[in-house]
Amino acid sequence: MPDISLTMIVLLCVAALAAGWIDAVVGGGGLLLLPVLLLGLPANTPAAHALGTNKAVAIVGTTGAAVTYARKAPVDVRTAVRIGLAALAGSSAGAFFAAGMSTDVLKPVIMVVLLGVAAFVILRPAFGTAPATGPAGRRRILAAIGLAGLGIGFYDGLIGPGTGTFLVLALTAILHLDLVTASATAKIVNCCTNAGALATFAWQGAVLWQLAALMAVFNLAGGTLGAHTALKRGSGFVRVVLLTVVFALVGNLAYEQWLAP
Repeated sequence: MPDISLTMIVLLCVAALAAGWIDAVVGGGGLLLLPVLLLGLPANTPAAHALGTNKAVAIVGTTGAAVTYARKAPVDVRTAVRIGLAALAGSSAGAFFAAGMSTDVLKPVIMVVLLGVAAFVILRPAFGTAPATGPAGRRRILAAIGLAGLGIGFYDGLIGPGTGTFLVLALTAILHLDLVTASATAKIVNCCTNAGALATFAWQGAVLWQLAALMAVFNLAGGTLGAHTALKRGSGFVRVVLLTVVFALVGNLAYEQWLAP
């Protein structure tokens, strides 16, 4: 366990709970969890250790959410697994490049990514609110494997935060899914990206396992609860949560980057 205070451990566990709920509803729980880890871990902790610990926590909550969704949502598990296998390869590759990345680089990148997501969702108010159009054709599935699998998988291994959100957006756009079905599919894909990146970080010795195990319990609870909430409330609710999370985190990261003493 790293040398951090009991108060900070409690805050990290609360953040893991909230991140699990957010990630299950709309993806992007890492946008909360990773910044909290970067702030809560000792200053001399390499950024790769925050990334690796984030993956060890997130994979537990994501798996819990995926199981909940698979039982109740109309998910094409076969397509999700195919995209997920491509994502696993992409995330493993991205994780190899993440070891030398500093915290100073991570925060501005996350902010730019968040603003891009917010602009897209605001400019497309009906995005993801229509019911799914039925089984996707071969071309759309191949496009999803390339973009949502390899492309977003690589991003997940390299940086991570927002992967679930990007998967939801990509799957909704490419496969013409509603937001709830896209969230359910994204959880299965995200399990694969987390597994690929976690295996690489573990091989590099960049996971704080004791802290991750404690936080994972809370992340699992949040993920399971979030999946039940999304299934009950529908796509409109998911869209509102998405925009709320994006703007709150942009404001928080902007403050940390330029205004905090």
